Amino acid sequence: MKIIVLNCGSSSIKYQLFEMPKNKVLAKGLVEKIGLKGSAIKISKEDGKDVKLEGEIMDHQQGIEYLLGVLISNEYGVLKSLDEIDAVGHRVVHGGEEFSGSVKITDEVIEALEKSTELAPLHNPPNLKGIYAMMSLLPDVPQIGVFDTAYHQTMPEHVYLYAIPYILYEKYKIRRYGFHGTSHKYVAERACEILDTDISKKKIITCHLGNGSSVAAIKYGKSYDTSMGLTPTEGLIMGTRTGDIDPGAVLHFADKENLNIDYVRTLINKFSGLQGISGVSSDMRDLEKAAEEGNHRAKLALEMYAYRAKKYIGAYAAALEGFDILVFTGGIGENDTQTRKNILKGLEFLGIELDDSKMDIRGKEVILSTGNSKITVMVIPTNEELMIAKDAYLLTKND
Repeated sequence: MKIIVLNCGSSSIKYQLFEMPKNKVLAKGLVEKIGLKGSAIKISKEDGKDVKLEGEIMDHQQGIEYLLGVLISNEYGVLKSLDEIDAVGHRVVHGGEEFSGSVKITDEVIEALEKSTELAPLHNPPNLKGIYAMMSLLPDVPQIGVFDTAYHQTMPEHVYLYAIPYILYEKYKIRRYGFHGTSHKYVAERACEILDTDISKKKIITCHLGNGSSVAAIKYGKSYDTSMGLTPTEGLIMGTRTGDIDPGAVLHFADKENLNIDYVRTLINKFSGLQGISGVSSDMRDLEKAAEEGNHRAKLALEMYAYRAKKYIGAYAAALEGFDILVFTGGIGENDTQTRKNILKGLEFLGIELDDSKMDIRGKEVILSTGNSKITVMVIPTNEELMIAKDAYLLTKND
């Protein structure tokens, strides 16, 4: 069965074509700068070479038309016909309370997602554009929605509620939802596969560290708590998002600067985090270079980032009443060895013992801890697209 997975952003579309259940990637690539100057399709070939095809791409519909054309082209294609595509898996950021698992997309599902847009105004609209486009271009092919929030629907009520008047939850569903669920689920399950252990008997803390970052506490295979909340702004310091902040502080600077709600939303999501503290960049590589050159604010941003992650690990160690496995994933978690070291420094009291010979390995599955460590510390590159393909396969294999 051939399944194409789409991850649509505001001006980009990541795609992968899988042969399932072999988990084989037949093609993958990126449509970038949609509606902007310099738009193009990037194709990653099996031989490791990348091809870039430039051209005007005005919207997501056109971008998806082009990528489907690439898949059946003589020069770059891997399909003889689009009829070979058996299902489409879509990453959807916010599913609200309606969805606790992946679903086939129907008119009712789309209506529910449109209502959830106000909870993820930056993410759900482009996700929906991808769904609309594929339903138009491949109307007879099943469409599957896989939600970032779904994995965290197992959080208990006392964990996901905010201490605001309960009527606001009843009226507007204001609560903590969590995100990166597909990634947290994948690396937790993969960790137990590598260790040949039963996930239903393990307590795991997973750290998805990237431009957007979150930590999850996974208890016996189910999400128990996670750092992101109603929106992806809560929790860890991120590339341009504040993470945890006193709401009184937000009210204070909004009053002092005479900012309306739209400016406040932009400030805490686009101009804060590592970028806001450092004034240099939201990219760890730039910050580490600047810190080495003596930039105090860059050094401060790095220290704040590692401290916040360490604090959440400690909090979830308490919430889980002890834990067995700690996993790092995401662009920073997989590749930034110095940030991992900064986070792990001082956690020896938990019984963590690290293998110094492995600490500088990046981008690979690796166990960082020694055999004597009470907690197994691992790096596992995430694969959200594969998880989406697996769910799409399970939901359509008997059609």
